[in-house]
Amino acid sequence: MAEKAKILQNIAEEIARCPLCKKGGTGKAVPGEGNPDARVVFIGEAPGSEEAKTGRPFVGRSGKFLRQMIKEAGLDENEVFITSPVHYLPLRGIPVKESIIHGKEHLLKQLTIIDPDIVVLLGNTACLALLGKKAETTREHGRTVQKDSRTYLITVHPAYAMRFPAGKKQFTRDFEKLRKMMKPFRP
Repeated sequence: MAEKAKILQNIAEEIARCPLCKKGGTGKAVPGEGNPDARVVFIGEAPGSEEAKTGRPFVGRSGKFLRQMIKEAGLDENEVFITSPVHYLPLRGIPVKESIIHGKEHLLKQLTIIDPDIVVLLGNTACLALLGKKAETTREHGRTVQKDSRTYLITVHPAYAMRFPAGKKQFTRDFEKLRKMMKPFRP
């Protein structure tokens, strides 16, 4: 685990030095955090203002909601890894395709090191980065995709789930599915 943590730290430093990652973004780099041996990785969109201040992923309102749902799914925050394909707060609010495509390079390095069994895609940006297409997550939520010897679970972004009652129901159902998917990995 120490070796994996060291490699992930090197990737984080690479992100912080990368001029392409920083292009069109502001604040601190948010490379992700969590367990280097995580069986589950959560992939978001891009840092928000709270994340850009702290350098930590999902610490704002939607992050607190996500972290609560992780606990309710029976996972400990220390067991998972949380990151995004875009590592800086986008100046224009939402990440541009070029930032997503470039950020994917670092994200794939992280996933190779962590080697999770399940990757939870939180919204369209995560789907674009890892599945190569935008998914209409309100319709495709709960769907799993097998790719690169991993299982990807598509769901809505936690910010959407917080704003819309239907989104919260979808998100809750998807986390129940995640709980069931985790059973084979539990002692």
